[in-house]
Amino acid sequence: MIIRTKAPLRLGLAGGGTDLDVYASQHTGYVLNATISLYAYVTLEVTNDSKISFNSLDHNESLEVESSKFLNLDGKMDLYKGIYNRIIKDFELESLSFRLSTYSDVPSGSGLGGSSTLVVAILKAFVEWLNLPLGEYDIAKLAFEIEREDIGIVGGAQDQYAATFGGFNFMEFYGEKRVIVNPLRIKNWIIDELEASMVLYFTGVQRSASQIEKEKSNVMQKEKSLEAMHEVKADATLMKESLLKGDIENFATILGKSWEAKKRVSSAISNSSIDKIYDLAMSNGAYSGKVSGAGGGGFMFFMVDPTKKYHLVEILNKQDGEVFNFHFVKDGTKGWRI
Repeated sequence: MIIRTKAPLRLGLAGGGTDLDVYASQHTGYVLNATISLYAYVTLEVTNDSKISFNSLDHNESLEVESSKFLNLDGKMDLYKGIYNRIIKDFELESLSFRLSTYSDVPSGSGLGGSSTLVVAILKAFVEWLNLPLGEYDIAKLAFEIEREDIGIVGGAQDQYAATFGGFNFMEFYGEKRVIVNPLRIKNWIIDELEASMVLYFTGVQRSASQIEKEKSNVMQKEKSLEAMHEVKADATLMKESLLKGDIENFATILGKSWEAKKRVSSAISNSSIDKIYDLAMSNGAYSGKVSGAGGGGFMFFMVDPTKKYHLVEILNKQDGEVFNFHFVKDGTKGWRI
């Protein structure tokens, strides 16, 4: 039997960082995000050779071990082992034998929620194979626990829920891992206009989101950083309203304002190379923009008049990074058997 799954990556439109527990448990976090047509992919092949094989095709990493009920976390492909360990433990299963292969449409450290999306896609493969009784909230919460608690990777919770649910969502984050996902009913013409007005640019700089989120958590105790986070949170609500009404111009204005607020949270969020690209985009027709995800590199996206989009794409493609074409997608993680 072969199981295949995929899960969509997401653009963090507003409110990113307020989903970190250090903020959400005290103040409640609000995040606006949307999934796009870039994915993490998984193939799970059931075997009977009493072995477990993990293959990260895009990172050129692989591991084969004897099948057992627990795999030691030793720094080699721990994310894969951690998922397996939780599946065995939570559902009281005997050891399994399989070959798991993965890859993603974008490099790691890209700011589109790649590692969390991969965890969701791998979990979905086990759900399909073993007929596990897990709904969308269950998959997202389990993915969060594996990555943040079992493996110890610092970060928020928006990525797991975006990859699982898909579409445009306004998410609320409370203490004790309580999350509410509010799917937004956005008219098709608004989505088309948003796509026509947006440019997605990979800076070429890969960074550790965990490291940046750790620094963010530390500085969030400072009053100025906390005030900036409150502003980022408020902007998520305002951007949601603009999006629902189809007021793309106001959406772009709030986006720019929110990026300035986010930069005040921590010095790790931006740097001279990001500022240079931002300024270049602004001088070539962009209304506003921001880094997607934790910051420090990865993907940026810009809002631009559709008649000036082609020119902006040409300019950005002459830099060290690369413009990616994409569409917004409404579906979350999917799985099928062949």
